[in-house]
Amino acid sequence: MFAALLGITGAFVYGSSDFLGGLASKRISPLIVTATSAVAGLAILLLLFPVIGGAWSWSAVIWGGLSGISGAIALSLLYACLAIGPMSILSPLTAIMSAIVPMTFGLVTGTTFGLVGYLGLGVALVAVVLVGFVPEKGAVRPSAKGLLMAIASGALIGLFLILINQTPTDSGIVPLLFNRSVNALLLFGAVAVLSLGSRRRRQRATATGAGAGAGAIGSVRGVDLPGDTDARAAVSANLRIALLLAVGCGVLDAVANILLLTGIHLGDLAIMSVLTAMYPAGTIILAAIVLRERIAPVQIVGLVLALVAAAMLALA
Repeated sequence: MFAALLGITGAFVYGSSDFLGGLASKRISPLIVTATSAVAGLAILLLLFPVIGGAWSWSAVIWGGLSGISGAIALSLLYACLAIGPMSILSPLTAIMSAIVPMTFGLVTGTTFGLVGYLGLGVALVAVVLVGFVPEKGAVRPSAKGLLMAIASGALIGLFLILINQTPTDSGIVPLLFNRSVNALLLFGAVAVLSLGSRRRRQRATATGAGAGAGAIGSVRGVDLPGDTDARAAVSANLRIALLLAVGCGVLDAVANILLLTGIHLGDLAIMSVLTAMYPAGTIILAAIVLRERIAPVQIVGLVLALVAAAMLALA
C-alpha cells in the first residue's frame, strides 16, 4: 500500500518537474536545461544524504552510474520533444513507453499478480492513454520528429527503471548520487563540445567575411545601436528565468527519484513503472493552471482511472 502511494505521488512530482523542464527548453537549449537540472538535483541529494543515508557498494555505484547514462539521454530527448509540443500528447506517449518496457521486463523475469493486479495494470495503461488524449477538432498534431523523440525517450526511461531496480535495497540514495553525477558529467561534456564546435564555426565565418565586411564593422564597432541595451537586458532576463526553471526541474526530479527508488525497493518494478507512468497528469494539471490549457472530459476520466488503478495495484 505504501509503495503504491509513493508511486502515484512520485508520478505527480515527475510531471511537475517535466512541466518546468519543458518551459525552460522553450527559452534555452534542452541540453543546457537537462545539465543544469542534473546539477541542481545532485546538490539536493548531497544535502539530503546525511538525513536519508544509504550503504555504499560497487553494485549501488555501477547500477546507479549506468542508470545515469540512460537517464541523461532520456531526459534530453524528453525536454526537447516537450519544447516542440504539444505537451499533452507527447508527454503521455513517452509515459506509455516508459511503463511498457519495465513492465514487460518484470513480467518476463517472473513477476506474477492475482486477478486484481493484472486488471490494475490494464486500467493504469488505459488511464495513461486517456490522460493524454485530445479529441477536439483542430487540436495540434505532433510532428514525426516529436513522436520519434517521445518514443525513444520513453524506452530509455524504462531502461533507467530497470537499471535502478538492480540496486541493493539497503543502498538508500547512493545510486541516485551516482546517477546524477554521471548525468551532470555527460551533459556538461556535451554542452562543452557543442559550444566549442559552434565557436569554431563562427570563427571560420568571421575569417571568411573579414575583408568584405571590414569597413562596415569598423563603422559601428564600439557604438551601441538603438535598442541594443534593451535587447541584451531582455536576453539576460530570459536566461535567468530559464535557469531558475531548470533548477526547479532538477530539484523536483531528485525528489521524485527518491520516491521512485524507495517504492521500487519496497514494492515491485512492474507496479512502480506503471504508477510512475502517470506523470503526464502532473504536467497536464500544471499546463491547465499556468498556461490555461483546457483539460478535456476524457482526460478527467483518465485522471480518475489513474487513482482507481493505484488503489487496485496497492491491493495487489
